[in-house]
Amino acid sequence: MYLLRLALASLNNRRFTALLTVFAIALSVCLLLAVERVRTETRASFASTISGTDLIVGARSGSVNLLLYSVFRIGNATNNIRWDSYQQLAGHPQVKWAIPLSLGDSHRGYRVLGTSPGYFEHYRFGRQQLQLAEGRAFADDPFEVVLGAEVAQSLGYRLDERIVLAHGVAKVSLVQHDDKPFRVVGILRRTGTPVDRTLHINLAGMEALHIDWRGGVPARGAGRVSAEQARALDLQPQQITAVLLGLNSRIATFALQREINQYRGEPLLAVLPGVALQELWSLMGTAEQALFVVSLFVVLTGLIGMLTAILTSLNERRREMAILRSVGARPWHIAGLLVIEAFALTLAGAALGLALLYVGIAVAQAPLQQFYGLYLPFGWPSGYEWRLLGAILLAAVLMGAVPAWRAYRQSLADGLSIRV
Repeated sequence: MYLLRLALASLNNRRFTALLTVFAIALSVCLLLAVERVRTETRASFASTISGTDLIVGARSGSVNLLLYSVFRIGNATNNIRWDSYQQLAGHPQVKWAIPLSLGDSHRGYRVLGTSPGYFEHYRFGRQQLQLAEGRAFADDPFEVVLGAEVAQSLGYRLDERIVLAHGVAKVSLVQHDDKPFRVVGILRRTGTPVDRTLHINLAGMEALHIDWRGGVPARGAGRVSAEQARALDLQPQQITAVLLGLNSRIATFALQREINQYRGEPLLAVLPGVALQELWSLMGTAEQALFVVSLFVVLTGLIGMLTAILTSLNERRREMAILRSVGARPWHIAGLLVIEAFALTLAGAALGLALLYVGIAVAQAPLQQFYGLYLPFGWPSGYEWRLLGAILLAAVLMGAVPAWRAYRQSLADGLSIRV
């Protein structure tokens, strides 16, 4: 116990250097824990983006590509699915519900999703159902739109406002569907998923937008169809982008997946969301590990800075050690003193690093959720994070053994030397 008091008194005597060392260690520990916390919560956020869906079906391409454009609204489909293929899937004996998805348009950089009312009933994120913060879901009128929370907040939209959609998914579109404006009838509660960044319309509305298009070009003059005229027409879509399927039994998942992949009507691909998410995460694993290794090297740099500070102070502290020897301290006492100093500096740095982490979470929690859909919760460090902190403290003790050994040898030499 007296060695601890001596170590703290010695550090207090060199408080400026000690505080700089503690702060350097704290920053490195904070960075390491922040990387680990973001990695863990990002993985959880990815996994909770879609739940309760047994199969995602789209045109044959790659499973990751299908997952990206159907769930995360990233990229575009290589091809579409015919409406009659969707009807066969929806009518399959093993299918409990089917949600059609149609993509292709946007609004000020946000994707537009054409779907059915069943989307609001069956779509799940983190086992939670979509809920409306204001208004209602779209009904029979094809020109009604339900906004994601981020769309409404960032663009300042309210209920009953009229908005114009754009053709294509570019942030700046040269072709606007200004002859067929949509009315905002609902705003969804925040989910922390791509749903927040999506405008939801009826499939009939998506069909109405392009009913007078020919060869990918809008009609001109008398060939144009107004919104009122479109309401009176048959707006059943001819094709869609993808389908979300919920099955009566999970046991039938693989059998139905194989059946869809061998469908002869057109080339289709059915993927399990969980498997596709794991494949996507494995593609990101290299960057994730690289960032983690970089943060480890930052921690190592902080510990080396501590080691350098202690080694540099050894020659200046020879008088201090000589006084300790004169009052009965043995060489191993001197060595233990330096190990305790290294441990105390690292422990203080780790505690300060934890405090900085939680301050950072408090400051960044809302912006991260709003702009990136990533929620960082407050909570005690996980078991893995505690193990990381324990490894850092152990590394500090091992590094502290280097100046401790030098002080031990130096103390013996000073004790054996004859001074005249």
